[in-house]
Order: sequence, then structure tokens, then C-alpha cells
Amino acid sequence: MQQKIIILDFGSQTTQLIGRRVRELDTFCEILPYNKFPVGDESVIGVILSGSPYSVHDPEAFKVDLSQFVGKVPVLGICYGAQFISFANGGKVEKTNTREYGRAHLQYIDVENPLFRGFKSNSQVWMSHGDSITAIPEGFHVIGSTADVVNAAFTNNEGIWAVQFHPEVFHTVQGSLLLKNFVVDICGSKQNWSAASFVDTTVAELKQQLGEDRVILGLSGGVDSSVAAVLLNRAIGNRLTCIFVDHGMLRKNEFQQVMEDYKVLGLNVIGVDASAKFFADLAGVTDPEQKRKIIGRDFVEVFNAEAKKITDAKWLAQGTIYPDRIESLNITGKVIKSHHNVGGLPEEMHLQLCEPLKWLFKDEVRRVGRQMGMPEHLITRHPFPGPGLAVRILGDITPEKVRILQDADDIYIRGLRDYKVKLSGEEARKVLAAGVPASMQDGEIEVSLYDQIWQAGAILLSTVRSVGVMGDERTYEHPVALRAVTSTDAMTADWAHLPYDFMAKVSNEIINKVKGVNRVCYDISSKPPSTIEWE
Repeated sequence: MQQKIIILDFGSQTTQLIGRRVRELDTFCEILPYNKFPVGDESVIGVILSGSPYSVHDPEAFKVDLSQFVGKVPVLGICYGAQFISFANGGKVEKTNTREYGRAHLQYIDVENPLFRGFKSNSQVWMSHGDSITAIPEGFHVIGSTADVVNAAFTNNEGIWAVQFHPEVFHTVQGSLLLKNFVVDICGSKQNWSAASFVDTTVAELKQQLGEDRVILGLSGGVDSSVAAVLLNRAIGNRLTCIFVDHGMLRKNEFQQVMEDYKVLGLNVIGVDASAKFFADLAGVTDPEQKRKIIGRDFVEVFNAEAKKITDAKWLAQGTIYPDRIESLNITGKVIKSHHNVGGLPEEMHLQLCEPLKWLFKDEVRRVGRQMGMPEHLITRHPFPGPGLAVRILGDITPEKVRILQDADDIYIRGLRDYKVKLSGEEARKVLAAGVPASMQDGEIEVSLYDQIWQAGAILLSTVRSVGVMGDERTYEHPVALRAVTSTDAMTADWAHLPYDFMAKVSNEIINKVKGVNRVCYDISSKPPSTIEWE
């Protein structure tokens, strides 16, 4: 039986990050809505209560019956989770005059307590709460305090631990150690959840699930669908047929490069160049949502036409990953965001759904890909929108505009891959935690800018023309905006602080080499309030 930690989600933006930290400890975990604890599930070895945007005093605050798991398995409350534990057991939680937000230091730590074993004195933690626990419940005692928060961490003798800070974020320097102490030492995880074990288990499960059936998989060239394809290929070999549709708005030479990659991987792939159809149907369309709908409709039509030729197929495989499914449900279980991989199957296909990556986070997908020996450039590819460059061209879509953007984007992405930076401390930990292969030397790692950021791309402002001068001639051409963001899950993102010398070199190369562009800008918007893509 696979051990697991249950993370009950009370709506925190960092709930997924808790899950990723637990998985980094080679321990399986499942994120569930706060009110969906799996009573009677004997594989559960511990429970973590997440933070929340609510105060425990709010009428709409999420509340859970702690008796479902308290006394049965160890429990760790984080931020709101700690406040709710205190509130539900008779402690006092009160509004503070100012939010306790940012870095703090544990001036008192009970290092004899198993949660803090191995902690250094004055360890830095990250606070983010408006309420504060001013009195802990009877039967509990304090095991950690900061200068401003006396009850920063507390416990009882019945298997409950609670911290008002966030151990899952990088700003809490020994946060990973705290989670390891809880998950491994307190809960007793055997740490047998790994990329290698996942590959072995999943291949065996796929063989049993699919038998001698034929499976169809839609490939995009991205890491998720590619890893799913290699897993399925290991399980069922040539009974897997992959379909890769070129809608004409991929990156420069991407269709040919990806098809060659798939050939090297030994996959059975049908490549379909449907760019003429997509360009014809998009002609004159400027509304972003309408562009997306046309591309989505055309993709289904082209994919279905190819899929119907495989008359004995019984399954449709998708590269759906765990965050896709989490993002598509809020903590009440209602759909709040549709996703291209969780929208269901077209009824006329009459196929069953197979999702071999549905329990994995993005960084785990990459680890699985490396475990199976896939090429590094496929594994580290940035996320790319399904509609491709169509949502990075403002205004209508034409082959010439796509050509301009492909050329500019190619210079930008190659530049990011070629430019090396040295990182240390917190920045190095972030990159290594994301699974980027790099070795530490003298406290530093060297990686490319491409590997340091989550997603990057160029945007063509084709609805705008800018005056410029080239030689002795006046030009009236398009600006290009460059976008690069750092993130852990794409739910929030910050603009990447790229080096000035890199920006100058790339800008100069784009303007000099890409006909139709005479100005380059850099997007310094974060998500929220902006989105990663422009359309």
C-alpha cells in the first residue's frame, strides 16, 4: 500500500508548494479540498492543514472536523491551519493592528522537539497573516517564538503540531528540514515515492489497464505529452499511435525538430501539417478569445480526422498533470477554470481516457523524463500555449506576421539558452529544487538564463507601428515585446530580472536581423494582475 500525506486545502496560494515540498521528500501526497478528508483510508500517514485567505472569525471561513484525523495520524497546521487548530481547541486568535508579513527569526526554538530537530538558532522564517494566536489551547505548549510572535509554533501530546509561519516557501531557510522532520520522522514515511518507482509502477499499471488495446495520444512537443508518450511506449510499444498537429504557429522549425526528436525516442508518430486550414480560418480575426476558439475547433477536427483512421483504438491518452486537475476545481469542488487537458472527450470519439501523469507536478514530470533517459532539451522546454504564437500576435494572424515573430522569438530563446549565469544561496536552491541538472562548486551553480526562468517568449505588437531609422532611411515597422517570468506553478509569476547586457545584445540582434521589426521592449508585469501570455 502506497503511503501518503493528505494536504487539506483551505485556499492558500502556496498549497501546491506544500505538495511539491512533500514530494521532494520522496513521499506521495494528495491535495484535497478542506472538507474532503478520506475517512477510513489506511494509507494516510499524516495530515497537513494549509493556509487560507480567510480569518477564522470570518462567517465564510472554511472549517473542518478535526476529529476525523486528530489522534489517528500526526497533524501539522500551517498559518491558517495553526490558527484553526488553536481556535477549534479553545485558544485565542485575534486581529492584529498590522499584518505580520515577511521575514522573521525564531529567537526561541525547542530543538528537543522532533519538529525542530537539527534547527539552528535564530533561524529565518516567513510570516504572512493578519490574525495572531494570542493564547494557545489548554494542553498545548510553545516550541518556537519570534520577537513579535510568541506562539509561532506549538504542540500537544496528541500528535498535533502548528506553526504560524510558512515552511514551504524558500524564505523559510530551514523549512524543508521542518517538513522532513514531520513527514519522515514524525509520520514515518518510508520515502519510496521516486521517479524510478513511479516509472516502474506506472508502466505495470498501464500494461494492466490497457491490455492489448490500441491507444491514441495527441502530442504537442511539450514535456508533459512527450513524457506521457514515452511511458506509454514502454508499456504497450507500437500499440500507441501519436498524432502531432502543426497549426502553423509553432516556434521556428519546431515541427521538424520535434518530429526528429520523437523518431529518436522510437515513438510511432503521425505528423499532420494543417497550417493552411488554420491560417484560412483565422484570416481577419482579431479578438483573442475568438482566435482561441477557432484554433481549438480546428485542432479537434484535424485530430479527429486522423484518429478515425485508427479504427481499432479504444483509448485516448493525455498529458494531464496534477496542477491541471487542482486548478480546475476550487476547494468546494466546483469548476473555476477549464483546462485543455481536463475538459472531457468529444462524444463522437467513443474512447476511454488514460492519464498516466495525473498525479505528478511539473518538476516531477521532468524527473521522470530524465529517469527514462529522454533528451534534456525536451525535458527542460518551457510551457508553450496550445494556440501557439497566435496568442502572441496582437491583431489578425497572417503567415508573414508568424514569420516575423518566429524569427524574433528564435533569437530570444537561443540567447537565453546560450547566456550562462552563476547562482548561489536562495536562488541556487530554487533552481536545484526545480530539478535543473547542475552541480554545486564552491557554493555556486552555473545554469543558462533559460533554465533559471519558468517561461519566455516574444510578442509581436502587430496592431502598432513604430517610427525608426535604419541607415539613412526612416522605417515604420512593428515593435516586439519580450516576456520572461519566474514561477513555481504558473498560478502566480514575477517578471524575470534579465541582465542588461543580455537584453542589449538580444534587442540589437532582433532589430538588425528580423525584417519588419524596429523596436524591442521588455514586459515587467507580474501575475497577478497581468497574465503570463498577452492574449
